[in-house]
Amino acid sequence: MAQIGSRLVSAFAAAALLAGAAPALADDDGPAKPRIDCTKAKNKNKPACKPHHGVSDDEIVNGAYWLAHAGKHSDALALLATVKDKDNPRALNAMGYATRKLGDVDGALPYYARALAIKPDYVQAREYLGEAFLAKGDVVRARAELDEIERRAGAGSVSFANLKREIVAFEARS
Repeated sequence: MAQIGSRLVSAFAAAALLAGAAPALADDDGPAKPRIDCTKAKNKNKPACKPHHGVSDDEIVNGAYWLAHAGKHSDALALLATVKDKDNPRALNAMGYATRKLGDVDGALPYYARALAIKPDYVQAREYLGEAFLAKGDVVRARAELDEIERRAGAGSVSFANLKREIVAFEARS
């Protein structure tokens, strides 16, 4: 349990640092230390110039998830840009989610498609893809994703329930 708490703290710290919240955390540290220029070859191996500072891609995705669900979609995208594995389906799905929530539904579609090409059974990506189709007014394709979720994870899955609720709400508005 302590390890999970440690990972959450790491994710939140990474999210805060990359979202620009670091100055608020350093009130009593005295004068700010000069920034290291990581573009210089002599600084490449310094800890401050190494990506992630020991934070895993999973921790970055988790931090981005919480940023996105707090409405900080641009900050989530900036954090997700730091993942090492550019083919991480969770990161791709989160990029699609944040991009869609920023209003760029067409820009989100390739992220979902890439995540599903890598991991076809990733039902949360199918859920979000279905929501993107609804945002475009395409209930037929949203229902196709709902059918895929049911086939892959069952009608009792959270992703099935979430997308079904969105489809019902969409149809009630139409």
